[in-house]
Amino acid sequence: MTELADITGLLLSRIRDVADYPEPGVMFKDITPLLADPAAFTALTDALAGIATNTGATKVVGLEARGFILGAPVAVRADLGFIPVRKAGKLPGATLRQAYDLEYGSAEIEVHAEDLTSADRVLIVDDVLATGGTAEAAIHLIQRAGAQVSGLAVLMELGFLGGRARLEPALAGAPLEALLQV
Repeated sequence: MTELADITGLLLSRIRDVADYPEPGVMFKDITPLLADPAAFTALTDALAGIATNTGATKVVGLEARGFILGAPVAVRADLGFIPVRKAGKLPGATLRQAYDLEYGSAEIEVHAEDLTSADRVLIVDDVLATGGTAEAAIHLIQRAGAQVSGLAVLMELGFLGGRARLEPALAGAPLEALLQV
């Protein structure tokens, strides 16, 4: 338990609050100080790689864009492949696309069609779980590719936005691990 408390304190100490960004009334959680600190970034990578191993993942999916920053080193540390899930129109070649609703409109994400197979168990990695819209779309995209979602791991969960409740049906029993609850 001490190790978890130590990493929680370390991670929290390296996340900066930025008031009124990107708009008035929003308290933005800036992870760039954490990324700039090798000890904190290593501790975060190790913790997420442990989740990947514990869930039996064969691949790591990172969600654009900060999920790329976190997911790629996790995949390397856990000796797994890394798959980027990008905004629509950013990947060349054949892709699978998933639309999802935003508060004011909609968006689409894509993955290369050949990057996931029915043999894959995928850990989704991102920095923040907020409302869960992007993560839910990624779950559906991974399932449409024929792969199984082994879990979802995030640095921090903004619990007051209800993302966990939204994702539980789509995760169908796969774990949702948040290192920090905000």
